[in-house]
Amino acid sequence: MSTILIADSGSTKCEWCLISKGNKKKITTTGISPYFLNAEQIEDLFQKQLIPKLKDAVVKEVHFYGTGLSNQNNVTILKTVLKKTFKKAKILVETDLTAAARALCGKEKGIACILGTGSNSCFYNGRKIIKNSPGIGFILGDEGSGSYLGKKVIQHYLYQTFDEELMTSFKKRFLTTPTEILENVYKKPMANRYLASFAIFLAENRGHYMIENIIEDGLNDFFFTHIYKYKESWTHPINFIGSVAYGFKDVLQELCNGYELELGKVMKAPMKGLIEYHS
Repeated sequence: MSTILIADSGSTKCEWCLISKGNKKKITTTGISPYFLNAEQIEDLFQKQLIPKLKDAVVKEVHFYGTGLSNQNNVTILKTVLKKTFKKAKILVETDLTAAARALCGKEKGIACILGTGSNSCFYNGRKIIKNSPGIGFILGDEGSGSYLGKKVIQHYLYQTFDEELMTSFKKRFLTTPTEILENVYKKPMANRYLASFAIFLAENRGHYMIENIIEDGLNDFFFTHIYKYKESWTHPINFIGSVAYGFKDVLQELCNGYELELGKVMKAPMKGLIEYHS
């Protein structure tokens, strides 16, 4: 088996795995998104954070999966830098949704869903993505995601919908003010990540009826808006990847039972599944 390098990148962190003669070496670098880094910056990141850790490995294939790669210009930028860095390697660049589908389904048919900071879904036929419910971003969509659920938490706090117990818990947990929240949401960059940071409050307060309602309603919005639209949902397993999916697996099971769907795999991150797929 030739030496292959797999990358799974978000905008914050990129996980790499070098596979050579059955041995696996994992490496972590800063996230690589052509939306935030130009070609020169990506090349510099590779030279400083990745290449020294690869030592003398002669990489024959690079499989790069990442955010922002449904945009063809971004794919071109990344491919160019990868080819310059790994001159003798075959370079393949795919979206994070393809990573999810391959990690979750392997070479089988199924529905693959991402529930992390953002959300996405597709029907995968065992080779490629056939259908994709459109992702319209955290302001208009991203149902069921960390940013979507975090937004609900903030709404309940700002509108004072939470009962006294939860209002007190929120204030102790986040040490922030309504003014500061609004400034972060409307004036500062990465508002989606900021919103998603409040979803942890749901995980930490399970059992309270208001918390359970937010989780169930938020995930149900994802089912109704996306999963419900695939006719294949009733004949193939529904698989999930991402921190939100992994944290609220019990709610996903309940919703699948309610919709008479089959819950498939639920994974926190795709790397383990990608290693199996490429091995």
